[in-house]
Amino acid sequence: MLKEVLVVEGKMDTVAIKKALEADTIETGGFALSDYTLKQIAVAYEKRGIIILTDPDGAGERIRKFLTERFPKAGQAFIPKKDARTPDDVGIEQASPEAIRLALSKVRYEEYNPEVIFLAQDLWQAGLSGDGNATWRRDEVGAILGIGYGNAKKFLQRLNSYGVTKEEFLEAVEKVNELEDRSKNG
Repeated sequence: MLKEVLVVEGKMDTVAIKKALEADTIETGGFALSDYTLKQIAVAYEKRGIIILTDPDGAGERIRKFLTERFPKAGQAFIPKKDARTPDDVGIEQASPEAIRLALSKVRYEEYNPEVIFLAQDLWQAGLSGDGNATWRRDEVGAILGIGYGNAKKFLQRLNSYGVTKEEFLEAVEKVNELEDRSKNG
């Protein structure tokens, strides 16, 4: 049983989670969070801690931002789009039990006063900005690090806020370089 309560968007997300592990969930019902739901989340946050696991899309990111502003010490778990997709939909409910467990094994917590380790030039040098393949590369590095996807500005903020080390970053970039080389060569 997971100690923290998972905050997800809908009932089908809860169904997918229950296939992956034993955990309690609170469903936001999308972005229209009721006062009752926010109170449930607040109680869980204080008593057990929460992990935010929203869909890897724009709406999921807006819900995550809204919740993170109110519950800054919440854990953050991300499932990459490629692991939460069917031909006609993207969401936690489409993720396999393995993808859900992997995301929960990489939960990150925002640091109160994060040390600025990464600069925009680090992204540029790693091919994560200013390049035609940068979006794909950020998605892949974000999946490896467990910090999700985002534009260059958001990605940089997550690198610094979620306690990613230079070593973790460089290892992830190297893995993506190898993956890219293999796809080009065969």
